[in-house]
Amino acid sequence: MLEFGNYPTPVECLEPLSTPKTALWVKRDDLTNPLYGGSKVRKLGPLLDDAIRLGATRIVTLGAVGSHHVLATGVFGKAAGFSVEAVVLPRAQSAHVLLSAAATIAQGVQLIPAASYTEAAGQLALRVAEGSYLIPAGGSNRLGSLGLVVAAAELEAQVRANLLPEPDLIILPLGSGGTAAGLCAGLMQTKLRTRVLAIAVAEPARVFAHKARRLAQELLEHPARAEVSRRFEVALDYLGGGYGVPTLPSERASRAAARCGLALDDTYTAKAFAAALDRVALGRDRTVLFWNTLSSADLAPLLR
Repeated sequence: MLEFGNYPTPVECLEPLSTPKTALWVKRDDLTNPLYGGSKVRKLGPLLDDAIRLGATRIVTLGAVGSHHVLATGVFGKAAGFSVEAVVLPRAQSAHVLLSAAATIAQGVQLIPAASYTEAAGQLALRVAEGSYLIPAGGSNRLGSLGLVVAAAELEAQVRANLLPEPDLIILPLGSGGTAAGLCAGLMQTKLRTRVLAIAVAEPARVFAHKARRLAQELLEHPARAEVSRRFEVALDYLGGGYGVPTLPSERASRAAARCGLALDDTYTAKAFAAALDRVALGRDRTVLFWNTLSSADLAPLLR
């Protein structure tokens, strides 16, 4: 199988943000790859491997302008020898979004603008009919999410090695849902009792939450599927003004994270980290693990 990441990714205790009741830890998936990291790297390995197996030479995917997933697909699709296309939807602009979009173009990704999901679906169908291999938005299907099933086993090994306590709760963003779904299913195949709290960051949030729960169930044997409802929670109250729009809690969370050496983004990780800080303040869980899904790699080398 193609493998683009350096594993296991480190775990660290954020002592300045912990309390006597609750320790806050971070899983540094931002360090999966020094060129471009983040948890999307875990999904792309099995997906691109499948594309090679099927004899594809072109891949197409979907995301908003400046999407981390589209950029990651461009970086690693190019490394695997594919030509890459992406249907892109409009979104609120920021310096980070524009930089990510510029890096995507520099990787040779052909961007195809679409004004709506309906138009995007038509563009994707056309390219698949022409022979392109489809990687879904966020890499979130059963195959892509298997990369996070493996990540759960990686975390269990780190707990067994006493690198961190067994987390009571893992907190991460929920966009297309495949990362949270794969992680939940993977945890249920370990001896860990850890629960997953996914923070919705995109609309329609309830639709994405439903799809993520269903995907987690599909990754499990039938007898275990009923347990997903107990182990997998989705919080809808951190979304604020919508996808990519910062909130006051997310801005405070970004500043707090920066003091601990973590760089977050407005779209995904800052809102999830705000939820992690709230759970630490509640003190109901002894160990909270924030799963950092964002790449921390400098984008400058990708602009050349």
